[in-house]
Amino acid sequence: MIIALAAGAWLDLEPDWMPTPERERLLAALRDELQWEQREIVLYGRRVLQPRLIAWAGDRPYRYSGQTLEARAFVPSLLPVLQAAQARTRVAFNHVLVNRYRDGRDSMGFHADDEPELGENPVVATVSLGAARRFVLRPRRGRDTEPLAYELGHGSLLIMGGTCQRQYHHGIPKQPAVTDERISLTFRWLRADPPS
Repeated sequence: MIIALAAGAWLDLEPDWMPTPERERLLAALRDELQWEQREIVLYGRRVLQPRLIAWAGDRPYRYSGQTLEARAFVPSLLPVLQAAQARTRVAFNHVLVNRYRDGRDSMGFHADDEPELGENPVVATVSLGAARRFVLRPRRGRDTEPLAYELGHGSLLIMGGTCQRQYHHGIPKQPAVTDERISLTFRWLRADPPS
């Protein structure tokens, strides 16, 4: 389902992108195979713990929120979903950030994937596994505007493209009623290493 947004931004949401047996196997494998961390980030000039766990893999280091994730090899369970995401989007993704929301108290604040090494109009693809969570999107200008909201369920694929990262902020808000975990895999193509 292609969703046209303002000023050349778009989303592509495929709710049942990953077949059921595959999504169950992948969710179990990622829990076991990845090196999960809870890192500090800089938020409005303060160092705070991220309200979720992270893991990653990629050919290049990736820097965001005052931290650098060094290059790290893809574990075997990530390779088939990386290749499927590349085939679906026709983008040569070389990095994945994996977020583990332990329950509805974990979240991701509003942000844009607009680091210089991603280029001007990056395509960013997110595969969701486990508990359904709400994905919210609001214009970077006009914060009074009611955010758009989409539910990302088990096995869904969300692609953000066009001017999405320049025109919008997105996030995963807290949902205290959610008791199960969600793991999301966000694929990016890093064109260069971050500045040293």
